[in-house]
Amino acid sequence: MGINQNDIPRPEYPRPQMVRDKWMNLNGWWEFEIDHGNSGKERRFFERKKLDDKILVPFCPESKLSGVEYKDFMAAVWYRREFTVPEDWLDQRVILHFGAVDYETEVWVNGKSVGTHRGGYTPFSFDITDFLQRGSNVLTVCAQDDVRSGLQPRGKQSSLYYSHGCDYTRTTGIWQTVWLECVPHTYIESLRITPDVDNGRVHLEVFFEGDTRDCILVAEARYDSNEMGSNTAIVAGNRAFLTIDLVDVYLWGPEQPNLYDLKLYIQKGNSIVDEISSYFGLRSITWDNRAIYINGKPVFMRLVLDQGFYPDGIYTAPTDEDLKRDIEISMGLGFNGARLHEKIFEPRFLYWADKLGYLVWGEHANWGLDITTPMGLERFLPEWLEALKRDYNHPSMIGWCPFNETWDIDGRKQDDEVLRIVYQATKAIDKTRPVIDASGNYHVVTDIFDIHCYEQDVEKFASFFEPMKRGGEVYVTFPDRQKYEGQPYFVSEYGGIWWNPGQTDDKGWGYGDRPNSEEEFIQRYKGLTETLLSNPRICGFCYTQLYDIEQEVNGLYTYDRKPKFDPEIIRKINTQKAAIEKE
Repeated sequence: MGINQNDIPRPEYPRPQMVRDKWMNLNGWWEFEIDHGNSGKERRFFERKKLDDKILVPFCPESKLSGVEYKDFMAAVWYRREFTVPEDWLDQRVILHFGAVDYETEVWVNGKSVGTHRGGYTPFSFDITDFLQRGSNVLTVCAQDDVRSGLQPRGKQSSLYYSHGCDYTRTTGIWQTVWLECVPHTYIESLRITPDVDNGRVHLEVFFEGDTRDCILVAEARYDSNEMGSNTAIVAGNRAFLTIDLVDVYLWGPEQPNLYDLKLYIQKGNSIVDEISSYFGLRSITWDNRAIYINGKPVFMRLVLDQGFYPDGIYTAPTDEDLKRDIEISMGLGFNGARLHEKIFEPRFLYWADKLGYLVWGEHANWGLDITTPMGLERFLPEWLEALKRDYNHPSMIGWCPFNETWDIDGRKQDDEVLRIVYQATKAIDKTRPVIDASGNYHVVTDIFDIHCYEQDVEKFASFFEPMKRGGEVYVTFPDRQKYEGQPYFVSEYGGIWWNPGQTDDKGWGYGDRPNSEEEFIQRYKGLTETLLSNPRICGFCYTQLYDIEQEVNGLYTYDRKPKFDPEIIRKINTQKAAIEKE
């Protein structure tokens, strides 16, 4: 998994659901400097003519691909590069975009601050038009990061010097594409797409920047180059609503991931002021006390845990093809989707999930954040709302899970109100998808009741769920802290079977005892998985995990994406018809 460092890394358009022609990729070699004392602002690094080192953006300094490969804690890091804006951009607006920067960011253009952002996983942008000059411009970025503070979500980034357990190499600073976009003075800022399967239509809510007086929004849908419908709306203020009735209905689902193309125009008189390209999938998600339904059909969630790590890029895939390949590997094993675990994945991954018909659950990187006090809400909710806005339009996104395995800290219990408010806020933003408040534990209010169970003995594992088959008691972990209330039942982590036959040290680990042979592994995998598939009260599973990560060697593939077993054997087990699909 390497790249040609003479080329611009990750050159593809980074925001596939809202595409414009005029843009400039700023990935590549930047000047770079580690600011161990976090004193760079005081020392006015943003006015420096040169930084001491260099880095290949968008790879984090901890990664091999960055050219830095510094693994210790960094209080702050600085980036600097020059860029020239095309002459024909200067009479329009220029937007500077960051896919993600971990964690607190300030940006300067030509020595002047243009804005700040808090959050390591969501995009942000600044209108830098008024800060630009003809010819060369200087862009400077400072990112401050403290995963040990308890005040920021860190996900699976290790809070110790070394990776350990299920915490891995950290990511500091820029780790997604940096890019410039040229827009007119009046332009489409964002859009929200809501499919309406029952009525064969799609609803659009579109947001604008600039003077929209006398402007009309035009929307056109196509399928396979054929016109499927259009509509117009008068723009009132900074947003417009419209509905497109579709000539033909082509549903999106895991077996047929049909996508419509979408064009949006701002029209003023006879002129087109702004234009963007997008796409959407027409699909519905519903649920009852038994199953989750896609387009009215019960679909067993055959998910795998994907944590979005790469040996050479850490959080950042070396190429766009690597994102696609991870999905293809998973589907080749018979999984129909993934929990995107303790990380908000980049939009290009979701694009490929949309294209390939891959079901995903969106999750924040909540580990490391202290939620025993309301301060946790202050640090969590703004970034989570940014993630909901960014990913709402993806048909592959079938559910939200803001928290994973919330734990008490030093005898202080989690603040249940933090989970309750985040659940309510999520439902207020998106009424179309189910929400799991906290995967595994401890549930406060949830649409889907899920548990984590890493029992390795097949018979004992089966005994937990056997009463449910006959309508008896539902297996609940931590019954003193959470209560089953009739929701669909989801075993959202299981397995994690330790398998690394070449291991000669004690650094690698998996759950339970390591099988003595490949045959024993397969039998255990088969027994655990069939237990869940055959239970009519279980709506899905999520196996831990798709590939090894550093010292955690419980993947079905190695960290460098080589199969440990014949994928066909795993696929045949996973694709057996589930009990809920037989009824």
